[in-house]
Amino acid sequence: MEIYKDLSSPASKEFEKLLNSQLSKINIVEGNVINGKINKITEKFVFLFIEGLKSDPVLDVNELKSMGLQEKIKLGETIPVLLEKIEDKNGEVLVSASKAQKIKGWDKLVEAYEKNEPIMGKITSKCKGGCIVEHIDTGSLMFLPGSQISDKPLKDISHLMNEPQKFALIKLDKLRGNACVSRKEIISSFKREDKALIVSKYKVGDIIKGAEVKGFSNFGCFFSVKGELDVLVHLQELSYSRVDHPDQVLEIGQKSDLKVISVDNEKLQVGCSIKQLSKDPFEHIDNYELNKIYKAKVMKITEFGAFCELEPGLTTLLHSSELSWTKKNASAKKMFEINQEIDVIIQEIDKEKRRVAVSYRLTQENPFQTFSDRYPVDTVYDAEVVNKNEYALFVKFDNIEIEAFLHSNDLTYLNNAEEELAKYKKGDKVKVKVLEIKASEQKIRVGHRQTQKDPMDFFNNKKKNQTITVKVVGTDNKGIMVRPENCDMDFHIKKSEIAINAADARPSRWTGGEKLDVAIKDIQLDKRKITLSIKLLEEMEKKEALEKYGSEGSGKNLPFSSLSEDLKKKEDEK
Repeated sequence: MEIYKDLSSPASKEFEKLLNSQLSKINIVEGNVINGKINKITEKFVFLFIEGLKSDPVLDVNELKSMGLQEKIKLGETIPVLLEKIEDKNGEVLVSASKAQKIKGWDKLVEAYEKNEPIMGKITSKCKGGCIVEHIDTGSLMFLPGSQISDKPLKDISHLMNEPQKFALIKLDKLRGNACVSRKEIISSFKREDKALIVSKYKVGDIIKGAEVKGFSNFGCFFSVKGELDVLVHLQELSYSRVDHPDQVLEIGQKSDLKVISVDNEKLQVGCSIKQLSKDPFEHIDNYELNKIYKAKVMKITEFGAFCELEPGLTTLLHSSELSWTKKNASAKKMFEINQEIDVIIQEIDKEKRRVAVSYRLTQENPFQTFSDRYPVDTVYDAEVVNKNEYALFVKFDNIEIEAFLHSNDLTYLNNAEEELAKYKKGDKVKVKVLEIKASEQKIRVGHRQTQKDPMDFFNNKKKNQTITVKVVGTDNKGIMVRPENCDMDFHIKKSEIAINAADARPSRWTGGEKLDVAIKDIQLDKRKITLSIKLLEEMEKKEALEKYGSEGSGKNLPFSSLSEDLKKKEDEK
């Protein structure tokens, strides 16, 4: 005890010198992989000697056996381990053989990944989404996704289990220590060389005879060429006609000739066409004329119309707006059937966009033109109310399947148009006058009040500032409602037009039924605008009195105010 307590003694210094010289030769660092020599074996444990450690680390026999190192469990054998702790809380050395193996194996995987080299492994078990592959050299475990097992779907992979084979490293996660491999890439790399030779045989313009339909997709059809190459025919290259899916024109196993239209030597892809083997029907579109009737076959019906063929491959669009003269939301589905032949008129030919627009309704009689011929503008007719909304009536003329529009403002000349509209219901008869016909816009406007005498005619011989007699028919806070004599129309006099004196401008002065004189303040017959005023009449009468009796407040309106002038006039007469 004395020798260790007195560190300044020669013996202590000598011991320190020897200890330092010994430890400096051995690099003992936690986290490093070091080799340990087996110096003792029991039933459950293996003891290792590692120079530089104060005690012998211990390994579990089962750990070594699970790693496939049974043969190395012998005295004197060397086993690499990971030094996890030089001393734990119990004073023991902690090492791991499995972790050392994984670290060494990871280094080899990283090296192979960086050099893009394949590795040898074997599929040991299945798991969710794929399989587990064991690296033969190091025993490291890697993940093989199901999509990377083969270049073709495999229902059974039992023949691949535990068989040494090559894999390509496609992903490494250094942080998590995970590796992902692919068997498909190894297979494809061999096939790529063979496929490159096959693709090199084809050039644009070549004709492939008897290619067989192998499968469909939403964007085209795949053909097998001589069992050695699969080529794609895009949807647009199947036919000059409109095709929404390959199964509309082809069947699995069907054989067809193809024309090569593209060759990609990098992607090893060959694109082909069927329609380019035949003549383009749009080349002789000049044989068709605008505004002429042709027969067309309905090929496809959609929500917005139908696609029709004038001839095989020459597709036209029949829009829903061109289906009917009278139905605003006409449905092609309700009107036509697939393969039905109908008459159409060509409305538009766009050669640049390769588009032809046709119309079905133009082949039918235009009921609006028929209406115009039978009932020209100014015609008076007893029509039937067939529909109604909050602001108008829709009326129908006999033997014509179209409706005319009758706005509530055209029901009456009076101001209560809404009340007048409420009087009508479906099936009622109403006398109307045709006011406007727009056959191109499919519009017909009629009026009921135009069949009656216009109350505004009362003002035809009237002018501004003229006085008329009216009857009070109602009052409100904003003014009074009056009706001129011999006129069936009511007019509103604003509160500000009732009197000159603001105190007298009270609508409550009248209760209804009173007669009074008013002046016409404004008259615009073309705009059907009439403004009446009591205030204006008072101003006119006041002005007239002032002109007749002198200026206001001059005293001339007093008794005997003109006596001196009368006496002087009498003297002059003598």
